Amino acid sequence: MKMYAVITVMLVCVLLTSCKDGGSSTAIDVTLTDFQFTPNSFTIMAGREITINAVNNGVVEHEFAILKFGADAGDEFDEEDKQNIYWEVKVPAGQSVTLTFTAPSAPGEYSVVCGIQGHLMAGMVGKLTVVAGE
Repeated sequence: MKMYAVITVMLVCVLLTSCKDGGSSTAIDVTLTDFQFTPNSFTIMAGREITINAVNNGVVEHEFAILKFGADAGDEFDEEDKQNIYWEVKVPAGQSVTLTFTAPSAPGEYSVVCGIQGHLMAGMVGKLTVVAGE
């Protein structure tokens, strides 16, 4: 009976150890308003599956766009900047969207912007920091 209890405890310990980080997915909750992201700064691990839960509490459509590493939209997001988008999602006013994507594999700081005309200039920008995986 003691041996059974010891084996059971060991199996439970192994299972708990293998689940210590809660899996390989990370959730980001972000609220979009006129004209900001809350929060406006995010830190995630490179290559990890990321689920974005975006809620638009604004009165107009907004976008959550992550630019490629090193890309900068400057003062205004325009046609030329579209080629620099790593990942994006549009969220209609008063609605929420949940989508999953894979984080960039290169650690560093990535710009997050709303690419809808005039929104970047109005201050709708953020920062995504990607750190090396464990």
